[in-house]
Amino acid sequence: MTRDFLIDGREADDFSELEEGIAQVMKTIYDPEIPVPIWDLGLIYGWEIADGADGKDVTVRMTLTAPNCPAAETLPAEVEQGVNALEGVGRAAIDLVFVPSYSMEMLSEEARLTLGLM
Repeated sequence: MTRDFLIDGREADDFSELEEGIAQVMKTIYDPEIPVPIWDLGLIYGWEIADGADGKDVTVRMTLTAPNCPAAETLPAEVEQGVNALEGVGRAAIDLVFVPSYSMEMLSEEARLTLGLM
């Protein structure tokens, strides 16, 4: 199963239990420079879930606010660790992408409110 939030948006009413868990993990991880979860920042572009030998293999496609982001080493590792801790996940991996480039249009309404952009 593949989700592409750049095409479909981040709010889906047909998330599986595992996908709900993945989304919840993303809502607990904050960019260290911005007081907003990476989910609301729009840093999660999507994921792919496939059957693996030891459970579900999950590959999260994400970006950073900038390629030279100070959290470039820690943020993807935190996402990988959080997804790996979910029940039913055999292996989690991060696909760090920079195309398309991150922009402020990717912010959720909640993030815009928090950052005073509304």
